[in-house]
Amino acid sequence: MNAVSGSANDAPVPASATSAAAAGTVTHEPFDYDLTIVGAGPVGLALAGWLARRSATRALSIALIDAREPDDSTGDPRAIAVSQGSRTLLEALAWPHDATPIERIHVSQRGHFGRTLIDRRDYDLPALGYVARYGAIVQALAQAVRGSSVHWLHHAYAHDPVVEHDGVTLPVVSAGVERRLRTRILVNAEGGLYRPQPRRAAHDDSDEANKRAVQPQGETKRSRDYGQTALVGVVTLSAPQPHVAWERFTNEGPIALLPMGGVRGADYALVWCCSPDQAERRAQLDDTGFLAELGAAFGARMGRFTHIHGRAAFPLGLNALDALVSGHGRIAAVGNAAQTLHPVAGQGLNLGLRDAHALVDSVAQHGATPRALADFAGRRAFDRRMTIGATDTLARLFTVDFGPLAMLRGLALTALEFAPPVKTALARQMMFGQRS
Repeated sequence: MNAVSGSANDAPVPASATSAAAAGTVTHEPFDYDLTIVGAGPVGLALAGWLARRSATRALSIALIDAREPDDSTGDPRAIAVSQGSRTLLEALAWPHDATPIERIHVSQRGHFGRTLIDRRDYDLPALGYVARYGAIVQALAQAVRGSSVHWLHHAYAHDPVVEHDGVTLPVVSAGVERRLRTRILVNAEGGLYRPQPRRAAHDDSDEANKRAVQPQGETKRSRDYGQTALVGVVTLSAPQPHVAWERFTNEGPIALLPMGGVRGADYALVWCCSPDQAERRAQLDDTGFLAELGAAFGARMGRFTHIHGRAAFPLGLNALDALVSGHGRIAAVGNAAQTLHPVAGQGLNLGLRDAHALVDSVAQHGATPRALADFAGRRAFDRRMTIGATDTLARLFTVDFGPLAMLRGLALTALEFAPPVKTALARQMMFGQRS
């Protein structure tokens, strides 16, 4: 499974007997691990690191399985928004040195009245959140996990799990060899919701192969196609306002600009939501044409858009599991395996980190057992419902180009300035969520 990896955290995986389902008898084979995590993105890494450091869970045998090497993400320039609450959870484990603080958030509508400002000073906080490169977050967390007892299995592809009466058997392929790993509980932290796919050759390192399914059949999820595509990249502005993030709603969808530092604080991560047809057309424009259209859509509040790099596009939708726990109580989903959200409020990673932290609390209290996963699901129900609902509502409410509705949106944004308790409640939900 991990024979080709040279990491000091790697360990050979014992070959288990054929699963109980295949043999038709109750298995009493020993477990290879107490808890196995599939997916070494930020949420999977944070989960592994927290488990390895918590006094009540550090004695558990933990496996972390991923198709990639940790260094594969070193140069990944994608920007991710990390709330102040997530910073609090992460900083005892790992934190990238180059994260840029967000001190103020400016929310407004293009071409219509109404705006609201959220300022860190109103909440006596060092920042409302931070913007970090995806690669920097992954590398910082990977370094923390490397120094722990977690068995990290690189270049390993997990297939469909088989749930047994006392645990889960997970087929894992590495270097063309399939082994069956037995674990008491399984956590899916892989970056998306995927149904089981036909097994490919072990050397296939395509995106689909990297996102090998561990979600059992029969799970239900809430889905919505927003009919939008996000254009992303890093832009430079001529008159920046350092440490200020912008959420600008247009008749096509929101435009978010997140501060990333740079010379004079002029670099911003861009998320421009628009129709798929417009996104396809804009993707074909040269940089000058693209920046000109972006400037016309956003406005001149920070001068001109002068440069862009790292342009990419991806479709937007909501996918959220109805239940975080499946497989007779032995399989949990966290992070993007549990929900993928519209980027309008920057809540995807933050919700996933709260998932993972609550799971650690539950395992610390109840061990690697179905009871722990049931407790975890109960802890996360309210926060997930609030965050997913709020993000979905914002994504739909602020993207309808209808005159009277635009006026109502403007009134709502303005009203927040005159209703501090409501504004505070909204800001705290976005920063800290609901924790039990």
